[in-house]
Amino acid sequence: MAAPKVAVVGAGVIGLSTALCIMETCPSCSVTILSEQFSPNTTSDVAAGMLIPHTYPDTPIHVQKQWFKETFTYLFAISNSAEASEAGIHLVSGWQVFRNTPKEELPFWSDVVLGFRPMSKAELQKFPQHQSGQAFTTLKCDCPPYLLWLEKRLKATGIQMYTRKVADLWELHSKYDIIVNCAGIGAHQLVADKKLFPIRGQVLKVHAPWVKNFIRDGDGLTYIYPGIHRITLGGTREKENWSLSPDPGTTKDIFDRCCSLEPSLQGAQDIQVKVGLRPSRQCVRLQREVLSQGGVKLLVVHNYGHGAGGFSVHRGTAKEAACLVGECIAALQGSSSGAKL
Repeated sequence: MAAPKVAVVGAGVIGLSTALCIMETCPSCSVTILSEQFSPNTTSDVAAGMLIPHTYPDTPIHVQKQWFKETFTYLFAISNSAEASEAGIHLVSGWQVFRNTPKEELPFWSDVVLGFRPMSKAELQKFPQHQSGQAFTTLKCDCPPYLLWLEKRLKATGIQMYTRKVADLWELHSKYDIIVNCAGIGAHQLVADKKLFPIRGQVLKVHAPWVKNFIRDGDGLTYIYPGIHRITLGGTREKENWSLSPDPGTTKDIFDRCCSLEPSLQGAQDIQVKVGLRPSRQCVRLQREVLSQGGVKLLVVHNYGHGAGGFSVHRGTAKEAACLVGECIAALQGSSSGAKL
């Protein structure tokens, strides 16, 4: 059969990395990315891009750990290369602090990040409101640089990218053999997924170059994540809130909370406010599906619903989605050779 034509819907970190993994595992494919928005206007552009996993209640822990490990290993190699600066990937050390001692002594990802250990008494003196904490080094992806780096790599492999709103997967049926749905929160309408809901995140991007260490409150709500040029201060987790308009009261609340963890942020300059809708569900939807309409079949691979944890697992889930695309290609080739007999 001719080279299979694959359409990836969505150009956030999940869509771009899935397209890249498909090209790496199925180089004979023709891959096209279709998205209503590209960087710097995607939800991924708002994200802090820190590799500290979010836990998905309905996904086995060993699967989540594998996704995280694959992502960490992939980005660690980039951070050690000449491309680190352009890709916006760097190591950052810091602390996760707790007002109450956490039930779980060691998070499942503690042996994937670097140098994970309990904080010393001397370190905890910096955080008088907190009882305990963990120190470690992890990776951070700065956006938009990372998305633009992914786009550049994709274009080098010959992938086409088009700005287009896809309202129904069936509208792609005549032109493409396999559709990969990486539409993020857009999947709520695109495939009528009632299990998918937004968790609104409002963050501040500030200039405070003297802050070098990340600080994350154990509840995950208040965090300070230094990037290469700007620091991300957060945040909010507002379930089922679809508003993309910044809220001034929330901005003040985030700033005050972060200053209570790091008082020197009072001197931060050039505060920008960003809002994104995290595409959340109880587990990432990562599966093959065969849609049929009037006897016609459409092969679909879903990879969306990463919520607050997309950057931490993006490469791992993209590799798994690419394997599912490979299974679809094998099924197509099997059916076409069967048709000739």
